Amino acid sequence: MTQVDFYILDGDSNDARLRLACRIVDKATQQDHHVFIHSTSDDEAKQLDELLWTFSQGSFIPHRVVREALAAPPLEPVLIGVNQPPAPGRWDVLINLAANVPEFFSRYERVAEVVDGNAERREQSRERYRFYRDRGYKLNTHQV
Repeated sequence: MTQVDFYILDGDSNDARLRLACRIVDKATQQDHHVFIHSTSDDEAKQLDELLWTFSQGSFIPHRVVREALAAPPLEPVLIGVNQPPAPGRWDVLINLAANVPEFFSRYERVAEVVDGNAERREQSRERYRFYRDRGYKLNTHQV
C-alpha cells in the first residue's frame, strides 16, 4: 500500500516549497528511485525545471517537463508533469504539488505532499490528509 508523507514548512514562500520538492527529488534519485512531480501550471513546472539545475551547488538531476502524454517510458529518472498523469514505466515516488489528490496516486510506493504556510494551500493539504487517512493509507508528517 502507498505510504504518504506530508512535509510541512513554516513559511509561506512558494520558492521554499519548490526547493523542498527538489530536495526530496535529490534524495529519491540518490536511492535510484524514479520520481514524478505532479505540477499544476506551466510557471510552476518552469521554476522546477530551473531549480533542478541549480538548487544545490554542483548538482544536476536529469529530468524533463512533460505537457502531454508520452507513448514510451522516458530515459530521465524524473518527470515534471503539468496537469496530467505520469508516463508509462517505473515510477516510485510521486511529489504532489496540486491542490487535490491525483487520481493516479496509488500507483506509487510513496507520495510526498509538500505543504507550506500559505493559508489556502495549508487548508487544501488538510483535505488531502483526511482523504488519505479515511482510506487507510499510512501517513507520516515531517516538520521541515
